[in-house]
Amino acid sequence: MKIYLTLRLFLCVLILREACPKNAEEKVAMSDHYLLSEEYIVKMNRAPSRGPYFDTSATKNVTSLVGKTGHLNCRIKNLGNKTVSWIRHRDLHLLTVSESTYTSDQRFTSIYNKQTGDWSLQIKFPQLRDSGIYECQVSTTPPVGYTMIFSVVEPITSIPGGPEIYIDLGSTVNLTCVIKHLPDPPIAVHWTHKNQEINYDSPRGGVSVITEKGDITTSYLLIQRAKIADSGQYSCLPSNANPKSVNVHILQGDHPAAVQKSSNLMSQTFNVLILPILLTLLAL
Repeated sequence: MKIYLTLRLFLCVLILREACPKNAEEKVAMSDHYLLSEEYIVKMNRAPSRGPYFDTSATKNVTSLVGKTGHLNCRIKNLGNKTVSWIRHRDLHLLTVSESTYTSDQRFTSIYNKQTGDWSLQIKFPQLRDSGIYECQVSTTPPVGYTMIFSVVEPITSIPGGPEIYIDLGSTVNLTCVIKHLPDPPIAVHWTHKNQEINYDSPRGGVSVITEKGDITTSYLLIQRAKIADSGQYSCLPSNANPKSVNVHILQGDHPAAVQKSSNLMSQTFNVLILPILLTLLAL
C-alpha cells in the first residue's frame, strides 16, 4: 500500500512540473495569453449588438404603369422583435403594420418574405394620384425609416407637329409617332389614312414605315412626292398604347397658319424692339 501511495505522489509531482513554466519567458507568455483571453471576453461582452438597419442596395425609385401592380421593396437586417410599418408621406397616412392593412383602401398590402427578410408594400391598380414618397418604418425608439419614391405613369403616344400639319405639294411627308412609358415595346405599330390601314405595296408607291423599338418606341411614316389625295387624317396605332391622330394638309402655296404665325412674329418683334425706339425719338 505504501509503495502504491509513493508511486501516485511521484506521478503527481511529474505532472505538476510539466504543467508549470520552466523559465521566465514561459511565465510571461502564459500570463499574456490569459490576459488577452480575459480582455477579449470582456470586450465581446461589452460590445453592443447592432439593432435593425436597412439594406440600402435596393432602388429608392420605383415606377409603375397605371393599373399595373407596383411593389416597394424594403429589406431589413436584425429586425428582431420589432414591427414594420408603411406610411404615405402625402397625408402621413398609416397604411400597414406588419402584415395587417390599416387603411380602408384595400389596394395596399404588406407582404413579408421570410427567406430574404424583405417587407414589400404592394399597390394594386395604381393611379396617377398614388405617386409620391412612401416610408418603410421600424418600431425602434426612436423609429427609423427608409423612404422610397413611387411614380405612376401612363403610356403616352404623340405625333410632334400636330394636330394640324401642312406640307407643300411634291414634298416628303414625314410623320413621327413616339410611344413612351410602356412595360414592353409594342408588338406592332400600325398607321391608317382616313381610317383605312395604309398599304405600303399600293400602286401609288413611295410609302414606307420605319419602326425603332425600345424604352421609347418611334415609328416613322414616310410619303414621298406628296399629292393632294394624301391629305386627311393619319393615325398611329400602337398595339399596347392609345392611338394618336393628326390632320395633314397638302397645299400648293403658303398655308394660312404659316402666314398667321409669321404675321404674329413680326408684330411681336415690332412691339418689343422697334416701338420703344420710336417712342424715344418722339420724346426728343
